[in-house]
Amino acid sequence: MIHPQKFTFSLLHPRYWLIWFGLGVLFLLVQLPYPTLYKLGGWLGRMSMHFLKRRAAITRRNLELCFPAMDRAKLERMVINNFRSAGMGLIETGMAWFWSDARVRRWFDVYGLHNLQRANEHNQGVMVIGFHFMSLELGGRAMGLCQPMMAMYRPHNNKVMELVQTWGRMRSNKAMLDRKDLRGMVQAMKQGETVWFAPDQDYGPRGSIFAPFFAVSHAATTRGTFTLARLAKPKLVPVVLLRKRNGKGYRLLIQPQLDDYPLDDEMAATCYMNKIVEQEIMRAPDQYLWMHRRFKTRPTGELSLYL
Repeated sequence: MIHPQKFTFSLLHPRYWLIWFGLGVLFLLVQLPYPTLYKLGGWLGRMSMHFLKRRAAITRRNLELCFPAMDRAKLERMVINNFRSAGMGLIETGMAWFWSDARVRRWFDVYGLHNLQRANEHNQGVMVIGFHFMSLELGGRAMGLCQPMMAMYRPHNNKVMELVQTWGRMRSNKAMLDRKDLRGMVQAMKQGETVWFAPDQDYGPRGSIFAPFFAVSHAATTRGTFTLARLAKPKLVPVVLLRKRNGKGYRLLIQPQLDDYPLDDEMAATCYMNKIVEQEIMRAPDQYLWMHRRFKTRPTGELSLYL
């Protein structure tokens, strides 16, 4: 379990001044009305394409690999909309960290809370299956307001960012767990806790298995989901926060528990979970984090899918 870093005067060293300045600007920005933030986020994301050409190329390549039949004009529109979504994701990070509980609650509707409550009956541990949508930070805050939980994450290398992001994420949740700490996650779920876990990124060759994902036949997929499910026997509940169109707020969707997850076959379980990820992505594909090199890890002897 990650214990929140405490503020020390060493964090005021000049090498951190630019980070503090950026956080201050973000804090001030998110005091604006939400409709204004919605427009600002989209504009910032669109403008960032001029400076983040490598990320634009990765986004385009991921979409080409996953949706080979998509026509070029539609693909390019999705790349642009994905960057607009990324800009809003930055704004939503500030909203998640700096907004009051009351203000966050005003902007999201919850669907399926009874699914989580039913899964957690009799002090049963729950693994919330999360997805890397651009609204991820705000989704964690909203989910915590419904039911405080623990969440896996990668500790930040920058001490100031680690301090602020952990503080922000724990405003409505119980604790943070290092994503490498499978033992801690198992223990928490065995004790009846709800733990957020995301199985949808390429975490490298160690601890991965190759399984189909959209049109990519061999996508490195974490073994963590299967390992946690086998060891902790939790209920598995997919959850996603989707941004409504035209600045109308958010929908927090809590799906029914996955009763048919195969616990006796790792490959079948991995393929099953990738299908769940695909299903959730297709609810709002332009809001998903396509900027990540999802297919960077390749089977031995295969060339990189990225230039």
